Amino acid sequence: MPATALAHLPADGPPELLFLLFHGVGANASHMAPLAQRLVAEYPKAAVVCLDAPDPFDAVPGGGSGWQWFSIQGITEDNRPQRVAEALPRFIATVRGVQQQLNMSWPCTALAGFSQGAIMALEAVQAEPALAGRVLAFSGRHATAPEHAPEDTTVHLFHGMADRVLPCGPAIDSAERLVALGGDVTADVLPGIGHELHPQLLDKAVEQLRTFLPKKVWRQAMSEAPILPRSASSDELG
Repeated sequence: MPATALAHLPADGPPELLFLLFHGVGANASHMAPLAQRLVAEYPKAAVVCLDAPDPFDAVPGGGSGWQWFSIQGITEDNRPQRVAEALPRFIATVRGVQQQLNMSWPCTALAGFSQGAIMALEAVQAEPALAGRVLAFSGRHATAPEHAPEDTTVHLFHGMADRVLPCGPAIDSAERLVALGGDVTADVLPGIGHELHPQLLDKAVEQLRTFLPKKVWRQAMSEAPILPRSASSDELG
């Protein structure tokens, strides 16, 4: 596991689920603690790992103490996709590395990101098949409009209507686009919330994890018992 990770592992036995948490630009792994604490409380048998981005934050004079997944110096709508694409191989390798170390399969893995971390998580499952069963994207967006829906991956978008750093419009556009492409997606956009891991957004995330039934679960249920589809398990990520 990366040396910069903040990790919680189950007290007894191997983990049954894996949550990987990715912070926003200029922050660090500890900024994802509110979400990590909620997930640990809800899923005591899960491994919850908060990760630092690989590069020092470079958008302020002298750097600073935070980290970044990609640089935002001179960022524009035109150059953002290329910067994300260049950062994706390391990001995906990190996910695969933790999965291998903890012997976790991709359907039992969820990627949860805030802001820039959400951008990376969303684009990672677009670029890499069979990477994670779910994505929890807080105050984030796709770098480019999705051209396909990630197969057997459920995407949950959470945003504040008062977010002025990354307005909610692109997230809503992403949700509509993924639905049109046949993907599994939910979008919760709440009033009075800015660019933050607000407790109400965390509540929505737990609610979606507990109640949303992915399409692949329906497919399996209908195959096993066409007239008696089973209900969603509270422990299923995907």
